[in-house]
Parts: sequence; C-alpha cells; structure tokens
Amino acid sequence: MDMRRLGKTGLSIAPIVFGGNVFGWTADEKTSFDILDAFFDAGFNTIDTADVYSAWVPGNKGGDSEEIIGKWLKRGKVSRDKAVMITKVGSDMGQGKTLKETYVLKAVEDSLRRLQTDYIDLYLSHWPDESTPYEETLGAFAKLKQQGKIRAIGCSNLDATQLQASFDAAEKAGVPRYDVIQPEYNLYDRAPFEGPLANLCVKDDIGVITYFSLAAGFLSGKYRSKADTEGKARGGKAAGYLDDKGLKILAALDKVAAETDAKPAEIALAWLLRKKGVTAPIASATSLSQLDSLAKSATLSLSDDAMALLDKAGA
Repeated sequence: MDMRRLGKTGLSIAPIVFGGNVFGWTADEKTSFDILDAFFDAGFNTIDTADVYSAWVPGNKGGDSEEIIGKWLKRGKVSRDKAVMITKVGSDMGQGKTLKETYVLKAVEDSLRRLQTDYIDLYLSHWPDESTPYEETLGAFAKLKQQGKIRAIGCSNLDATQLQASFDAAEKAGVPRYDVIQPEYNLYDRAPFEGPLANLCVKDDIGVITYFSLAAGFLSGKYRSKADTEGKARGGKAAGYLDDKGLKILAALDKVAAETDAKPAEIALAWLLRKKGVTAPIASATSLSQLDSLAKSATLSLSDDAMALLDKAGA
C-alpha cells in the first residue's frame, strides 16, 4: 500500500481512512470487527472516529464507536503500533459544544478508556468554539502531547480565516499548531475546501483528511430518485443532492465508470485522491463488498480527461 505523509505530524497513512461513524449505527459489533479485520488485511491503517459517534442513534449515548474500536483493538489481531487512531473532541455530549481546557483534559481520558489504549495518534477539535480562545484549546492539547496521551493534533470544520487565526494564536502562545484539518469535501460540496483553505493547507503543509467524501453515499450512485432515499439511514441527507447539479455529477460518474470499469464510489474517491492538498478521504463500509470497493479506489488512476469531466460536472 502506498502510504502518504500526513503533513508535519510524522504519521504516514494509507490513501483511504475508514470512517468509524458507522460502528454502533449501521454496523453492529460483529460486522464492525469483520470490516476492520478486512480493512487492515487489505493494507490500510487508519481509523477515524469521534467521542460523539453515534449519539444520534436511539438507545446510544455517544462513545459507542470508540467502544467498538477499543474492543476490536483489544483482540490484538492488529498490533496497536500498526493502527493510526483518530478521534475528535468538542461535540455535544450533553454539555454543549466546547473546547475549554478542563473539558478537553477530561474528554481525552474518556476516549482513551473507550478505545482501550494509552495514546491517540491524532486528536482533533471537532467544531469551532467561539467562546474559547484558540490558545486555551491548543494549550490543553500541548499538555496532552507532553504527557504522551496524544501524538499529533488537528481540527475539523474550520475555514481558512479560522485556521490562520489558530496558527497565529499558537505562535503567540508558543504551543503546537494544528497540523491536520478535516474539511467537508466531495464532488458536490467543493466550496468548503477549494480556494483559500486549500491554498493555506498547501502553503503551510497541513495534512487534509476529507469527510462526507461520498456525500452521504450519494456519489455511490445508489440514490437516483427520492424513492431511493426513503427508509435509508442516510436517505435524508442524500436526498438533498438530488438536484440538477447532483444529476450532472452522477451522469459524469456513469460515463467514467463505463470507460474504466470502476464503480461511481471508487471514481469519486479517486477524484479526491488526485486533488491538490488532499492527503486521504474518509469513507465507510458496512459490508465486505463495499470494503472491496474502497480498496479498489485507492489504486484507481483517473485520466486528465476524466478529471476534467468530473470537475466540470461538479463546478
């Protein structure tokens, strides 16, 4: 597997990061274990989760995904040093969204306990918190790095102005900066990353791990009408893509699929892997057949003509 350098973190990750939000939601514990085994057997090495996954499911409390991953890690089929673990802090776990130092220092202990590990490879602030100065959050992260509880830090959902402000705050306070960002980015939703944020990430060597890489499954091509979305776990989100732009993208994906004998989801991920500044997209699977498709996307090489066609469709 061709590993990619993740900014200045010192971490190397495979071209696809597994999205652990499905664990405890659309994938039960046994299915999750089977998928993780196969994911690592295929040569991948990175799992993304968050403390809040999957609190939105009736009966769940948050931390459900971390707990499943922790049980899987404890089995020892994959040694801890071979797995790059990413989790996030700051979402509403009953206290509202916050990145205050006292909360971060407590939340990391909860994540470590659920993951059944003594360190997290990459710890991310999940959402902006305008009520907490960047210096305070970064200072908490700096303490955790010094204690060996986290290896690298990053953020999610910051725009270019916010990310630059966090850099300035880190420099002023003499603490480590964010070295990774997780933006929403896919063939349909391009504005959150392309332009100022992408340029800043390239300039400052920031690792970029995209989320909603398949637009809630829409770019897999399985949602072609409102009827296709009804009763599906992600149907409500996917239905929002069923407009003229979305249908143009599906048509472009179908055309490239016919030329490459690849599936639309594989093409959508391969498109991300060729975009300047992107380290790796996050993608999920709830079956071994879907996982096989993720593996194929990591080695799919799109032609310049295919890239141009896709770029135009999703412009």
